[in-house]
Amino acid sequence: MKRTTGTDRSITAKWRPATRAVRGGTWRSEHGETSEALFLTSGYTYDSAGEVAARFAGEAEGMTYSRLQNPTVAMLEERIALMEGAEACRAQATGMAAMTTALLCQLSAGDHVVAARAAFGSCRWLVDSLLPRFGIETTTIDARDNAKWEAAIRPNTKVFFFETPANPTMDIVDLKFVCDLARSRGITTVVDNAFCTAALQRPMEFGADVVAYSATKLMDGQGRVLAGAVCGSAQFINDVLMPFQRNTGPNLSPFNAWVVLKGLETLDLRVKQQSANALKVGQFLEGRVPKILHPGLASHPQHNLAMQQMDACGSIFAFEVKDRAQAHALLDALQLIDISNNIGDSRSLMTHPASTTHYSVSAEARAEMGVTEGMLRINIGLEDPQDLIEDLDQALKAAGL
Repeated sequence: MKRTTGTDRSITAKWRPATRAVRGGTWRSEHGETSEALFLTSGYTYDSAGEVAARFAGEAEGMTYSRLQNPTVAMLEERIALMEGAEACRAQATGMAAMTTALLCQLSAGDHVVAARAAFGSCRWLVDSLLPRFGIETTTIDARDNAKWEAAIRPNTKVFFFETPANPTMDIVDLKFVCDLARSRGITTVVDNAFCTAALQRPMEFGADVVAYSATKLMDGQGRVLAGAVCGSAQFINDVLMPFQRNTGPNLSPFNAWVVLKGLETLDLRVKQQSANALKVGQFLEGRVPKILHPGLASHPQHNLAMQQMDACGSIFAFEVKDRAQAHALLDALQLIDISNNIGDSRSLMTHPASTTHYSVSAEARAEMGVTEGMLRINIGLEDPQDLIEDLDQALKAAGL
C-alpha cells in the first residue's frame, strides 16, 4: 500500500485539528480508493522464508499477524496519534481495554498509583479491586485539589491516573499542574480523555505522558462499535505497551477500526455542535433542578479552569434531583431523549449512574466521588436543542420538578 501525504509529518504538522481528523493516516492501495480500505484478514503471506524471518525479527517492515498489525487498524492509529499530538498510538478492543492496558503494561507488584476518586465505574474497579489483587498499591484523592496530588506521592508512586472532566461528576483536573508535578517526580501521567477527544482537549499540550480513550464514545459518535486507543511516546508505545498487547491480545477488529475512521471525519463538526446544544440545554436546566454540574456554565466551581483547558464545554454534563425515585420518574417520562448508559452519541441519552455505570462501585465509593442517588448524567446529541428542552420540561413536570 502507498502512504499518502496524510502520514508525512512535515506536511501534517501544518494541518489544523479538523483537517487531521479527515486526512491523517491515510494509506491507499494500487486502486487509489478515496475511502480507507477495509482489510478483513487475520494473517499475511510472504514471498520467502527469509522475508518473514526478517519481519518477525524487526529487520524489515511489513505485517505479520493482525494481533500485531493490520492496515486498517494502523490507519486509525496514525490518525488518532496525529490528532492527539502523540508520537504513536495503539488501538484497543474497547475503552476499558485501553485503560487496563495503559496501566498494567507499566505496573508491577510493589508499585503505587494515585488516582482521581471521581471516575467511570469500571475505572474505579480497576483502582479499587484489580490493581490491589496483583500487589499494586492505590490511593484515591479529590483530584480537584492540587495539594492532594503532592501529599499522596510515595517513594514507589509510578502512575497518576485521572479523567477530566470526570465521569459523571464533571470534576476538572488542573492538567498543567498535575502533569508538571508528575514529571518532576518521575511519575507517568495517564489521562482518560474520552469526554473531550482531541477535538476539544489535548492533554499532551499540558505535559501528559499517556492519553487513553474509549473511541466507542465521541470518536465513533453514532453508537455503532466498541473501540479504544492509547497514545504516548514511541518509546512507551513500542517498548512498554506493545509487549503487553502482543501477548494479551486486547486488539481492535479491522471493521471497528474502519467505522471509527469514518466517525473521525465528522468529529470536529459533531462535537462543536453538540457542545453548543449542551450549553443551551444546561442554561435551561439551571434553576430548574437542585444542582447542575456543567463545565460550560459559570456556576460550575471550576468553569474557568475547564475553559482554559477545553475548546468548548463538551456534550456531557450531570444534574441532581431529590433521590433515586425522582430520578427514575424523570427518566420514565422522557419522550425524545433515550434512557441509555452510553455517551458521545449523536442522539441524546440519559442515565442514572448509581444504578447503571457505577452500580458495581460500592455505596461508600459512590459517596466519596459524589455520585448521589439523585444524580442524572445526560449526553446531548445533534437534535434541535429546543426539542430537547421541551422534552426535559415535560419530564421534569411529570417528576414533580
